[in-house]
Amino acid sequence: MRRREFITLIGSALPVSAMIAALPSTSALAAVTGAASNGAGRTVKFHDGTVVPALGQGSWHLGQGRHPEAIEQEALRTGLSLGMTLIDTSGNYGDGRSEKLISHVLAGQRDRVFLVSKVEPDQVKGNGIARACEASLARLGTDHLDLYLLHWPSQAAGLSSIVAAFESLRAVGKIRAWGVSNFNVSDMEDLFRVPQGDRCATNQVAYNLGQRDIERDLLPWCQQRNMPVMAYSPLGGPGASLLRDSTLARLGAARGCSPAAVALAWTIRSGNVIAIPESGSAAHVKENAVALSLTLASEDLQTLDAAHPAPH
Repeated sequence: MRRREFITLIGSALPVSAMIAALPSTSALAAVTGAASNGAGRTVKFHDGTVVPALGQGSWHLGQGRHPEAIEQEALRTGLSLGMTLIDTSGNYGDGRSEKLISHVLAGQRDRVFLVSKVEPDQVKGNGIARACEASLARLGTDHLDLYLLHWPSQAAGLSSIVAAFESLRAVGKIRAWGVSNFNVSDMEDLFRVPQGDRCATNQVAYNLGQRDIERDLLPWCQQRNMPVMAYSPLGGPGASLLRDSTLARLGAARGCSPAAVALAWTIRSGNVIAIPESGSAAHVKENAVALSLTLASEDLQTLDAAHPAPH
C-alpha cells in the first residue's frame, strides 16, 4: 500500500511497550494498546483515497517563544510517535517561524508526515500562490506539501484563478492536494461552481463541543459530498476553555483519561472530522493522543449534548 493511501498511524510508530510507558492511565493504555495491535487508530479518508489520522497536530503559536523550541519539537515528535502524523501549519504563523520549527521535526521522517500549510488571501494575485508555496517549502525543508489551503476567502482574486493556481502546483508535484479554510456554505457553493472547484479536499474551520454552529449547515453540506472537515480549536480556542469543563472532567475521570481526550474523541466521533489540537508540551500531547482510540458511548454523547446543546 502506497504512503498516499495510508498515512501510517500507531502501527508504524513506537512499539507498544514504549507507548505504554508514555501514556497517562491504565484504561487509556488498554484502549491504545488494542489499537496498536490492530495497526490502526481512528482515520479519515479524503476523496482521492488518502487516509489520515483523525487526530493531527496544530502549530499556530509554535516557534514563537512560548516554550523553548526544543520542548515544542519534542511535543511534535511525541505526537508523531503516537499516531498524530498530520501536522498543520501556515506561512503566516509567526511570520514563518512555525514552519521553520517544523522543519527540524520533519528531518529524517518526512515520509511519515501528512504536511498541511496555507496561503493567505492577500497573496493570491498573479503568481502569488506559487511564490507563497515556494517560500513555505523552503522554510519547511521539503519539496512538496500533502495539502495546501487557502486560509480565508479572498477578494483579491476570483475563485477560478485561485483553483487554477492550486491545480498548477498539483500538476508539477509541489502539492498533492488543496483545500480551503474558514469557508461558509455559500463560499463552498461558489467554489464548486468554478472549473475543478470540486477537487477541494477539505474545509478547515473552528469546531468543538462548545462551538457547534457548523452542525447547522456546513458540516452536513460537506458530509453529503464526502468531504472531510478539519477542525481547528477543538479544545475551545485560545485558553483551551473546554479543559475546565466539569462535564468533560467527570467523563474523563470515569474513563481514566483527560478532559482533552474526551473533547477530542467527541470532535472526531463521526469519522468525517480531523481535529488538529495544538500543544507545546509532550505531556499534553500524550493526553490528546488517547482520543485516537477512545470511543464515547451513546450515554456519554447524550450527557455532552445536554451540557452543550447542538444548534437548532
